[in-house]
Amino acid sequence: MPVPPRSNRNSGLENLLEQAGWSRTQLANAVNRTAGEAGLALKYDQSAVSHWLSGTQPRAQVRPVIVEVLERKLGRPVTYAEAGLRSPNGQSAESVGTADSLLDLGRADMDPSRRGVLAASLYSAALAVPLFAGEAYAEERDRTVRPTGRIGAAEVATVRTMTDRIADILDELGAGHARPMAAAFLVNTVAPYLRASANGAVRRDMLSAASDLTYLTGWMAMYERAHGLGQQYYVKALRLAQEASDHVTYCRTLRGMSLQASHLRYGQRALELADSAAEVAPDAGPRLVAFLRGQQAHASSMVGDRRAAFERLREAESALSQADSRRQSIGGYDQAAYQFHVAHVLYETRDLPGSIAALKTSLRAQPKQERQGRLHANAVMAQRQFEFGHIEEACTTWGTFLEDYAGLSSARGDEHFTTMRKRIAPYGKIRAARELQERSRQVAGMKG
Repeated sequence: MPVPPRSNRNSGLENLLEQAGWSRTQLANAVNRTAGEAGLALKYDQSAVSHWLSGTQPRAQVRPVIVEVLERKLGRPVTYAEAGLRSPNGQSAESVGTADSLLDLGRADMDPSRRGVLAASLYSAALAVPLFAGEAYAEERDRTVRPTGRIGAAEVATVRTMTDRIADILDELGAGHARPMAAAFLVNTVAPYLRASANGAVRRDMLSAASDLTYLTGWMAMYERAHGLGQQYYVKALRLAQEASDHVTYCRTLRGMSLQASHLRYGQRALELADSAAEVAPDAGPRLVAFLRGQQAHASSMVGDRRAAFERLREAESALSQADSRRQSIGGYDQAAYQFHVAHVLYETRDLPGSIAALKTSLRAQPKQERQGRLHANAVMAQRQFEFGHIEEACTTWGTFLEDYAGLSSARGDEHFTTMRKRIAPYGKIRAARELQERSRQVAGMKG
């Protein structure tokens, strides 16, 4: 077989092979083993890999196997373009529709063998955010959508209802239970709906409903500390909102991305995303305005802009006072959320007592059914009480945290639990700490 000229060498695959620390023979052996899982009997050796590196494209059915073995080895997603491979179906990465890419991501999230790889994917602080598209973008896509059935308003209502139910399960049982349900529903129901035919109005409504659910799934992944995966869901939610010409869902997703950046301590990035969300929502109602201003306040405080932080808090409070009393399952904002933002701003501006007081106010305002939110708020408050030197008070708050933690499946809850045990370990002489240690041992035993 003739060797392609040097200029056609597959530098992408070469770089990935170097990152993996593999020889050509090791890559060939890994491809052969993994292909067996899919029922393919391959007998590649180092010479085949040499041809791939020289620019020869592997058979279409082998390309996904190559990408898969590299993902498993590197512990992160690998695209065909990154590996210097053409997509097996002949499409470039840019031409693959949002529905298909969402289907791929959801399937991977459902697969226990790949979930660990997805969870280990890296968060990118420099990720380019897709800009909001012009109006009627969904109309243009509607003319090219594949006719795999037809949907109407009833199917849109189904997605909206399921999103509400999943949000309720999230509140009551934790993201560990709710996210697999969301991923399965995205794969089995929502993606086929997105690929079905529909009139323009229904098409836009379905895109918007799918964006809401994708945003919620990304939020749960973020909450479960799978930040790279959460970011992938967020970007797909942005694209769906973009195609639906839905400003509200688009800016709400940007706000979620700002929250993720702030959690990871990327203050400047959090502020950029929060400001972008505010700018793209010219017709936002008062509750959404409050939602956005609260995040802008938190991000401003992270970068040391005290004046802007408190100005944004005042704007959030004013907007919230004008909002109606309806509870929203997605993107809701209420007094509990506002006071949580107040607590963050006060903490960043070194007012620890004020931050603790705001957290207490937030917890008093929190609906009883929102157990996951209460778990997080109590854990944060206990850590700040501990930091302030109020050990016994912190133990009492951590005790309340344990009441919710025992019945929730939450990776962030696990993280808080570990932090609690480390903090109180040196304080065995204090009765409250000893009692909390005993309770924590019981809970740990129960959770296995």
